[in-house]
This record gives sequence, structure tokens and C-alpha cells, in this order.
Amino acid sequence: MENGLKAAFYTFGCRLNQAETALISQSFRNEKYEIADINEHVDVCIINSCTVTEQADARCRQLVRQVLRRNADTFIAVVGCYSQTAAESLKRIDGIDLIVGSQDKMDVVRYIDVPAKRSEPIVVLNKMSRQPFTIENTGTNLPTTRANLKIQDGCNFMCSFCVVPFARGRARSRAFWDIQREAIRLTDAGYKEIVVTGVNIGTYNFEDKYFIDVIKMLLAIPALKRLRISSIEPATLTEEIFDLMRENEKLCPHLHLPLQSGSDKILLDMKRHYNSGEFLQFVNQGVAKVPDILIATDMIVGFPTESELDFEKSGSIMQDSPLVYAHIFNYSDRKGTATEHIKGRVDPKIKKKRSKILHQISDTKKEAFYRRFIGRKLRVLTEEKDQNDCWSGFSDNYIKVSIGNGSTLQRNQLVDVKISDVRNGFAIGFVESDSAHFEIEQLEEINT
Repeated sequence: MENGLKAAFYTFGCRLNQAETALISQSFRNEKYEIADINEHVDVCIINSCTVTEQADARCRQLVRQVLRRNADTFIAVVGCYSQTAAESLKRIDGIDLIVGSQDKMDVVRYIDVPAKRSEPIVVLNKMSRQPFTIENTGTNLPTTRANLKIQDGCNFMCSFCVVPFARGRARSRAFWDIQREAIRLTDAGYKEIVVTGVNIGTYNFEDKYFIDVIKMLLAIPALKRLRISSIEPATLTEEIFDLMRENEKLCPHLHLPLQSGSDKILLDMKRHYNSGEFLQFVNQGVAKVPDILIATDMIVGFPTESELDFEKSGSIMQDSPLVYAHIFNYSDRKGTATEHIKGRVDPKIKKKRSKILHQISDTKKEAFYRRFIGRKLRVLTEEKDQNDCWSGFSDNYIKVSIGNGSTLQRNQLVDVKISDVRNGFAIGFVESDSAHFEIEQLEEINT
């Protein structure tokens, strides 16, 4: 029986936040809430916040105002990273009723007795634990085809520009057996792809188990069809990961390795754990060992000490390396970080210009990589259907594919798609009828 209350959820930021929102929403289901869309008239709205950039903070504030315009009586809780680092700022925003930091965000439902508007928000802000952890719930009810599996939280790297260690605390790992338990539940619920996520997942260490042990354990789950690694620090990996990709088709040939700058001087100022040569050596090893691997990266433009020459080095690495594309961020001051006190700043107009240059390089290289697969088959997991009845999804190596003749397909199918063109950020392809028919027959057998 439902309790007559509706709850909606909105996630800002990283894939880890998405994983946690799935788990938080399950805790509300357990308390008999009906889960609704953020645009509906709801009793409770949970905003899982991000504070990596100033823009993320601003978007959170904007969403609070949007929700209240639709329904002034909605109980609003802001949880997570922004709550952890700027609770006092959030308290000054009219309409917020509950502020919960990173340590207690997973238990937010326990702090909502009666979801009634308050004149002053409740603030739950406790010190973050450094101990290994388990997770009670399993996020199996969200309308997604890829399940995010949290294995780790926090970070000890203390990069000079990064607020995450303050927002998430120091590195801690999830119990190995608890990861396995949730993974089995996710595959039993029908998920074919699991994405391993966390803050700094390559530093996983629980008892005598490390990140590579987690990957091998997950690959051994019979019902799992695809395993994907989310963003991971390059200094935490060895060549063994490429050997696994080459040997086991379940492990997706795809990595997102944050570089941040092509200049060794800037990398040193950022307190990164590698130089550009070491980074490129690792990327080249992957390309040599794993056919068709897609390796993407993150880049920051406008770091306080970034000169025009430093930026040109970033552009050269993006242009000349096997990196396929980049997520590009303008440097943003974050309170409490080491760079907050560096003198001098890059002009915002210069940041914008540099960002545009990198985006152009990234977009061109991404399209060129996609075009390499014209005439070839890619295995695609169907995720979304557009207004023209065309399904889209991602290939094993994370190419976004639109299926031109997929109207008879169903969601969450793995099908072979022959690529014929590249348009508007998609590889366009057609599924072979035998492959689609076989998959549909399998689904019908399961349903009966």
C-alpha cells in the first residue's frame, strides 16, 4: 500500500550521484512513496547536488525556484556535495526544508517525518566516515538500461583545484561481498549492463581485494552481458585492464581517463599524479592492445597559471593523440582548494575562446572515430525510442547509435547493428532481421 505521498528526484553531476539517487529513491519506495517525475505535482522533492563548479551550484538554486513555482507546498531536500560544503549558503535560499550532507544523504527519508514546509531548514551535517561501507538498498526500479554500481567513495589525491575531498571525504571502499550481492540482484532484475562507479574507483581496497579483483568478480557473474568502467584516474590502472578487455567480451573496450591539461607545468600545479608523457604512454598501450577501444578524457581550460603555451599543449595532445573526445570544463574557483589562493586569473573571454577551440577538436575527432565503423557491425543496447520509432543506445565501445529500422525492437535488447552513416552526433545503422528476431523470441520466452 502506498502512503498517498509522491516523491520526485533530480540528480546533478556525476554518474556516482546517479547511482546514489537510484538507491535513495528505493528507500522512499520502501516507505510507500509513489515515485513521480520532477515536473509533476509532488509532496517531496529530493535534489542530489553537485558542487564541482560554480555553475552546478547555480543550477541547484535555480531548480529549487522552479519546483516551488509549480507547487509552493513541495517539501524540498537538498542532499550531497553542495550541502556538505555550503550548508550555510543553502540555508539562505527560501523554500529549502532539509539540508543533508554526504555522510547521511543515503538516509534522507529518515529525516522526513511529515513533509510539511518549514520556516527554517533542518540541517544534517555530520563528519564523514573513513570506514568501509555497505549499502542496504538496490536501485532496480529506475527506467534505465544501464545500472550504476557504486563500489567506492571519497578521494585522497587532493588535486589543487578539486573540492571533492571536502564534499565527499577521504577514500573508502565498499565491502567486496556487498558489491557482488547488489550486482547479482541487478542482473536478476534484468539489467544487462553494469557501470562501475565511485569517486576514485581505481583506489578500491577492501581487505585483500583491489579494483582489478572487483572487475574480475563482476565478469564472472553469468547473467551479466556487459561491464563498463566509469571515469577512472589513469595513475590507478595498469596494462592488465587492457588484457582483460581483449580477453573478455563482457568488459567494454571503453575508458574515460581524466587528463585535465596537456602541459606538464599545469599538471604539476594541479598536483596530478602523472605527467603528459606517462598519460600518453598508457593511452597508446590501450590502443595497441585493444582493437577499436574508445578512450575519452576531461580537460580544464583557464587554470589560474595556464599560459597560451600551456593551452596550446593541451590542444596538441587532443589533436595528435588517440583520444577520441573530451569533456571540457572552464576552471572554477572552489572554496577551500589550494588554487583558491593562487594570484592571477585567466580572463573569462580567454577561457571561452580556449574552450571553443578544444570543443571543435573534440567534435571533429569524435565524428572521425564514428566514421571508422561505417560498414561494420556494432553491438548496441537499446535504451530510448524517439518520435520516429527509432531506438538508440550505446555500443560496447560507447558509440551512440541510432537504429533506423528498429521499430519492432524492445527496450533493453542487445542487437548487432550495421553502421551506414554518421549524423548529428549519432552513428546511424540498421539491425539485421535475424538478430532482432532472435532477441525478441528470447524476450517472449522469458515473459511467458
